[in-house]
Amino acid sequence: MKIQQLIVGSMGVCCYIASCPVTKQAAVIDPGGDIPKILNAVKQGGLSVRSIIATHSHPDHICGVAELKAAIPAASFIMHKDEAAFLAHPEAGRFFAMFGMDEAPVCDRTVVNGDTIAVGDEAFTVIHTPGHTPGGMCLLCGDDLLTGDTLFVQGIGRTDFPGGSFDQLMNSIQTRLFSLPDQTRVWPGHGYGGSQSTVGAEKRGNPFL
Repeated sequence: MKIQQLIVGSMGVCCYIASCPVTKQAAVIDPGGDIPKILNAVKQGGLSVRSIIATHSHPDHICGVAELKAAIPAASFIMHKDEAAFLAHPEAGRFFAMFGMDEAPVCDRTVVNGDTIAVGDEAFTVIHTPGHTPGGMCLLCGDDLLTGDTLFVQGIGRTDFPGGSFDQLMNSIQTRLFSLPDQTRVWPGHGYGGSQSTVGAEKRGNPFL
């Protein structure tokens, strides 16, 4: 899998374009704004986007989904089943309104822990990591781990928003992420502390862990 990192939106979200080198099929993960920038990267790579994936439903990560789907109607919007349910709550709508969004986008497919999301001849495995949000998830392909706002470089996701739980977040990181090989590359949802790390480096040096 080829992973391209773009920093988008007013909150510096790490959006990823993941693509299969053979088929040129691609997925866009966490399109948090700057959709022309994302579309330009897709065009330059000669890619065909088949899916739009949200690691979680906070507006800074999915505020560009509607615009991206309008540009690429065939792309399916995917998130964890628990996150889709969380997003349907009235408080989620109020949260979106704070960001000037009328409503949360509706997902086309939900996934659960252990499911796979195909990207051409490659695939992501879904790792459910609740804590930042109830249906937060990470995406693993080989040695590449997209962690959303679960794990940052030298940091962790906030748990003081609706649906957050510090204990759940700690358990998710310790049991589901830190069980992966130390060389696994960590691609975070924001660039706090840097834009890439490894599981081993975070085990040894993350001050929150």
